[in-house]
Amino acid sequence: MIFVLFVEMGFHHVAQAESSALIRLNLEKIVTALGKQEAERKFETLLKHLSHPPSFTTVRVNTHLASVQHVKNLLFDELQKQFNGLSVPILQHPDLQDVLLIPVIGPRKNIKKQQCEAIVGAQCGNAVLRGAHVYAPGIVSASKFMKAGDVISVYSDIKGKCKKGAREFDGTKVFLGNGISELSRKEIFNGLPELKGMAIRMTEPVYLSPSFDNVLPRYLFLQNLPSALVTHVLNPQPGEKILDLCAAPGGKTTHIAALIHDQGEVIALDKIFSKVEKIKQNALLLGLNSIRAFCFDGTKAVKLDMVEDTEGEPPFLPESFDRILLDAPCSGMGQRPNMACTWSLKELASYQPLQRKLFTAAVQLLKPEGVLVYSTCTITLAENEEQVAWALTKFPCLQLQPQEPQIGGEGMRGAGLSCEQLKQLQRFDPSAVPLPDTDMDSLREARREDMLRLANKDSIGFFIAKFVKCKST
Repeated sequence: MIFVLFVEMGFHHVAQAESSALIRLNLEKIVTALGKQEAERKFETLLKHLSHPPSFTTVRVNTHLASVQHVKNLLFDELQKQFNGLSVPILQHPDLQDVLLIPVIGPRKNIKKQQCEAIVGAQCGNAVLRGAHVYAPGIVSASKFMKAGDVISVYSDIKGKCKKGAREFDGTKVFLGNGISELSRKEIFNGLPELKGMAIRMTEPVYLSPSFDNVLPRYLFLQNLPSALVTHVLNPQPGEKILDLCAAPGGKTTHIAALIHDQGEVIALDKIFSKVEKIKQNALLLGLNSIRAFCFDGTKAVKLDMVEDTEGEPPFLPESFDRILLDAPCSGMGQRPNMACTWSLKELASYQPLQRKLFTAAVQLLKPEGVLVYSTCTITLAENEEQVAWALTKFPCLQLQPQEPQIGGEGMRGAGLSCEQLKQLQRFDPSAVPLPDTDMDSLREARREDMLRLANKDSIGFFIAKFVKCKST
């Protein structure tokens, strides 16, 4: 049995080496770069870390409407209510001034498991580990006599084997903590598809994180640390025309608008209508008027004929934008927690060509001396460093740029980039530090600088590359 993290495809599933030449090629690459023993050790560690949430919950303050200190005070009061008076610190990030960090307490090992059980799907389970309550659509199974007001032990069906509506489940499941049922089993499984309310309020989660369901919605945006960093790396300026090429659900789009003080033009594209509507809703909620969102395929965003724009809608003329963010569709294999590996080889193989089509469109749309930032929330070499190496060869007009702030580690070897080029990238490796075991005592004793260092290291998997366009294409 070999741990194969497809270095070209990036598959972080524990799998037997198959006869596929592609798999052998990927394995050869990672072993060449790291050595077999080190590669296997790293993958085992990585898989373990990916199944746990990051050590901090990260929120971005909407500085367009309020100061960071004002929102921090409001959030402190909210956390006091949620945590029944526990004084959990809120840290302002020193390099990302609009970012607040809240330590996650856990894993808590002394929670008494109850006889009455509910089984939730893997996606719902991942959300619970990051502070969410359980909503009715996420419940797959519930004990026969479960009624409203019961104390329930909640488990995640990480292999997707539990049948909807089952009264018991003996398959592989992961304990998420205890909660109080808001609905009876009969109400949950009464066949009404519109039942979407809260079904179990988590009172003793294994990981104690704040719930942000309708908490200060105009002032806060729940966002992973590297996702908030990427917009600072883009460094948008007031008065510029900026494109967010794959924008849903709008976290980075609204961040761009806030950083330019809502002075300029921020164009957001996504090809799924419901996601575009979500971007518009977020912009309205956060009071940002510089954003225009369109339902449009980013790979077709370049206007091929040179007829002048009429309404400023996509497609756009070449060299129309001062800065472009390409937060590309990807395998998402850096997301945490993720307790279930569900990717197929076909799915993984589809991302690199799509990313290159989007990247090509972005280069064409970027003005000379403009800035292009490419990012993913995955850990694969194929979707990250290999794309950078391809871009630098394909587009001689591009130059790789150092990034500010520099919080992540350097890029991974194996794609043919020089040591200097790797230092200009930012890669967030979820396995960079040992998994912490945080309780209130350790929080009281922890130094601020140590907590900030942990927050920077123990995040989701993420990648950022920054380019400048030197001449017209």
